[in-house]
Amino acid sequence: MSNAVSQAERLRAQILDLVGEYHRLAHPPAGFTPGQSPAPVSGRVFDARDMQALVDSALDFWLTTGRFNDAFETRLAAYVGARKALTVNSGSSANLVAFSALTSPTLRQRALQPGDEVITCATGFPTTVNPILLWGMVPVFVDVDIPTYNIDVDAVEAAITPKTKAIMVAHTLGNPFNARRVKELCARHGLWLIEDCCDALGAMVDGQHVGAFGDVGTLSFYPAHHITMGEGGAVFTNNNHLAKAMESFRDWGRDCYCAPGRDNSCNKRFGWRLGDLPKGYDHKYVYSHLGFNLKITDMQAAVGLAQMDHLESFIVARRHNFNLLKAVLAELETFFILPEATAGTEPSWFGFPLTLRPDAPFTRDALVVHLNQKKIGTRLLFGGNLVRQPYMKGRAFRVSGDLKNADVVVDRTFWIGVYPGLTEQHVAYMLDAITDFCRQNSMKAAV
Repeated sequence: MSNAVSQAERLRAQILDLVGEYHRLAHPPAGFTPGQSPAPVSGRVFDARDMQALVDSALDFWLTTGRFNDAFETRLAAYVGARKALTVNSGSSANLVAFSALTSPTLRQRALQPGDEVITCATGFPTTVNPILLWGMVPVFVDVDIPTYNIDVDAVEAAITPKTKAIMVAHTLGNPFNARRVKELCARHGLWLIEDCCDALGAMVDGQHVGAFGDVGTLSFYPAHHITMGEGGAVFTNNNHLAKAMESFRDWGRDCYCAPGRDNSCNKRFGWRLGDLPKGYDHKYVYSHLGFNLKITDMQAAVGLAQMDHLESFIVARRHNFNLLKAVLAELETFFILPEATAGTEPSWFGFPLTLRPDAPFTRDALVVHLNQKKIGTRLLFGGNLVRQPYMKGRAFRVSGDLKNADVVVDRTFWIGVYPGLTEQHVAYMLDAITDFCRQNSMKAAV
């Protein structure tokens, strides 16, 4: 090692030590004062190691994906039990890349075509559904189950027709849907399955990670999620053919698979003949798919890699907070339908959903306003009944069965946080606020 390199490495170590000291001074543990401190639904949770990883990657100044991304993809794939994981710039992009791969001409007769039907849940986040619309397919909406808040699998089976080619559905708020049964339906009818796991990293079905049952799984690393890299997401699969297609769609649609900074991995960069291009046309500029640029930076990957060290403790904290909430709120079941885990699963809870009973002496909106006034964060169940969203006007879709539970979600469902940044003090304060509101309104109704 040259003297200059040795000096640089010593300086790097000093810089990272200073970052650790900066974290201690600038980001001390926040105390909690009831009524003054917020109790948000989600947020980033990090320590000095996460900041040091970010700075370490910045000192490389590689900028695009590099050594940190390679390490993160490898570690993530091992965690979820997949052969291949690919990073993308958001969970929404992950859904887009996953679905786009199913349109690849390389799939021949199994490639999805405009007009094909794709079954999905009527409730959830729009970007689980949007790729279906963007590629000219027809989403088929079925109802949601309460109290799991997952897709009604009986309704899925009833919705299948000869036009059905795929199922794309999310594990709601970290509670897995019945992935084994959905997989069996897909196998019986020759359907693709995409599992949107963006809110469910660490959740298990029959001892397997969510995403392992589908052809592709997707994840999000936005600050609200189980781990974060700011913006970011990933797709993962055990299907090497789909992995290659997803990489192409993520990387401009190119046919070339060289990593950033590398050329001629195939050893015949100027020896290909594809499409109507002349033989020898530079393979780096041959495009086999209608693609995008959805990659991340190595700095993001460095944060994600460091966050993986916290993941198990984060999941334990989420489950702990969920159980604290449920134990006390069980006393208020006169007012609320409490959430239930899907049979045979181990959720990795993203939030704690509550649905008001139809005879509750107050409205969902009145309670939500009260909680927000108390600095307690709340969220609705994302887009509610997506069929009723403004952007769905005039679009081609089909509804199978009724959507009565989806409408219940629109009118009476919300959720509160369980994320690792919430201490038992936060949770106790949240419970007191909900309990007091219920008692006061119950007394008013009795007068």
